[in-house]
Amino acid sequence: MSTCKRILIADDHGIMRDGLSALLAQEQNLEVVGLASNGREAIRAAEQLRPDLIIMDVSMPLTNGQEAIAHIKKRTPEVRVLVLTFHSDDNNIYHALRSGADGYVLKDDSRTELLNAIRVVLSGKSYLSPAICDRVVTGYLGGGKGVADAPRTDSGPGSLTTREREILKLVAEGHRTRQIAKILSLSPKTVEKHRSNMMRKLNLKSAAAVTSYAIVNGFVRT
Repeated sequence: MSTCKRILIADDHGIMRDGLSALLAQEQNLEVVGLASNGREAIRAAEQLRPDLIIMDVSMPLTNGQEAIAHIKKRTPEVRVLVLTFHSDDNNIYHALRSGADGYVLKDDSRTELLNAIRVVLSGKSYLSPAICDRVVTGYLGGGKGVADAPRTDSGPGSLTTREREILKLVAEGHRTRQIAKILSLSPKTVEKHRSNMMRKLNLKSAAAVTSYAIVNGFVRT
């Protein structure tokens, strides 16, 4: 990243906010421009500061992280959101991604993992903690309960056209619109149309949700 990226931290624990701020202050091209201690503050700060990225917990007072993500994505869709939380249960993962989160990282993950997630999400791609990916795939292949069995969408893969299925797979693999257009020999505008139709049919709100859906339904391997 050649330009400085502006980051908002939303967490109800002061020590966590301070710790993240200190960690990011050591990184080139990353600047913490605001702090929020609850979901409502995060929504207001997102509108006022227009950061490039919000690092947000899902468990916060007043308005929880999942509700805040949905509000932020509706009002400022260009803002990227990375969930950073202790909550690794399927329900929180599922609802955060459905709300529009662009990435999901656990507070048990390493510093290196977090910084990698930040840069991946800021680059426009989605990111899921390796521990989450492993559990999603294990749950799916083993037929267990969890993210794989959540009521994910209004329509299933069968509702997609062949082109929409191709784009679903490419989005889940981390390709951007122009890359997909080149791979499929289509115009970026046509790719965006197919991508929009695909996400609408599957009721998915973010690239991270597309990635999770693709993993669970066997479109991509991890």
